[in-house]
Amino acid sequence: MLAGHEKYMTLALKQAKIAWEAGEVPVGAVVVSGYGDVIAQAHNSPVSLADPTAHAEILAIRNAALHAGNYRLTGASLYVTIEPCCMCAGAMVHARISRLIFGAWDEKAGACGSVFDIVRDSRLNHQVEVVPGILADECRGIIREFFRQKREKA
Repeated sequence: MLAGHEKYMTLALKQAKIAWEAGEVPVGAVVVSGYGDVIAQAHNSPVSLADPTAHAEILAIRNAALHAGNYRLTGASLYVTIEPCCMCAGAMVHARISRLIFGAWDEKAGACGSVFDIVRDSRLNHQVEVVPGILADECRGIIREFFRQKREKA
């Protein structure tokens, strides 16, 4: 049985696989309450929803807020298979997510420590604790394989 962060990241990876099967970039996200309950899960859906904001993180945060009945998700943790982008990092700050746990770094567009560090910027009214590298090999592998297959088909 997987413990702690690995348990929830495994759920995020399952969401990423659902995204892949739908032809979306395979990113998955899970929101966990401060009590350890999974309150939302989502996967990338910008293509199928024709919505550039339909990243896994945004959809998971929206669903968690609906579940909580509050746009502030204080105490909640967000598990994501890849380091979030600027848009998703901003949403985390506004939602008052307490913790971000992600798998693989995004060296091209990451906004939680690699290219930018929006979630820990002390100039903002909220900072998010960041835990990188959980199941990093698996998270990096699914993205790499997805794009490798895309290039082969091109």
